[in-house]
Amino acid sequence: MADREVSEAVARSFLGRLPADLVDALVEVGERTDYPAGSTIYREGSYPRALLVVRGLLRVHMTSPEGRQVTVRYARACDVLGIAVLVGGPADISVQTLAESSLFRIDSRTLIAAAHRDARVSWALAEELNRRLYETLQQTAIIAFGSVRQRVAAHLLDLASAQLRPQGRLVARVSQQELADAVGSVREVVARVLRDFRLDRLVATSPDSIHVLNPAGLHDQSWKPTAT
Repeated sequence: MADREVSEAVARSFLGRLPADLVDALVEVGERTDYPAGSTIYREGSYPRALLVVRGLLRVHMTSPEGRQVTVRYARACDVLGIAVLVGGPADISVQTLAESSLFRIDSRTLIAAAHRDARVSWALAEELNRRLYETLQQTAIIAFGSVRQRVAAHLLDLASAQLRPQGRLVARVSQQELADAVGSVREVVARVLRDFRLDRLVATSPDSIHVLNPAGLHDQSWKPTAT
């Protein structure tokens, strides 16, 4: 039997809109696993699997042959990872925990078999894929057109997560000037943004690094429209 936290996450995710008997079957055969920050839970080309985020924050990213990374999406509680790879097969992406996270494994065979025989399930998967597409488009728009505050938040998460090791601290080793250059602004503006983040206890700063104290809160800042 799933615990209360899993049941609530299922109900609040797109899974909660599936037929009740299918939801019961998925919950019965699924399994919950906890991961420390810095864990890689999916690597490029791995066997497709689907996971429900019970709690935590995860980053989905791609890596170039030169080792550069780009974030595709962030996943939070009640998000489901892996629907695209269940439909399209293994993808050249990796998934990493940015905070202590708890994930619930969704039985892929049960879900896909239900989709093949029940149009309601197929449509629910199509709606979920559509939401993920729009989220990816929004992530791209933030990188290209977002405010300085949004771009700083997003870039700090990207930098820190690229350097994160299992059970390590989330730290971006970058100066304020380097951060300003990276987001296309000036140091004075970036310094004001970082001051606000410090006051909100999202980050702690030193001359050559920025420690992310609240990755989920910083992610919220990257999505929140501002005039900065």
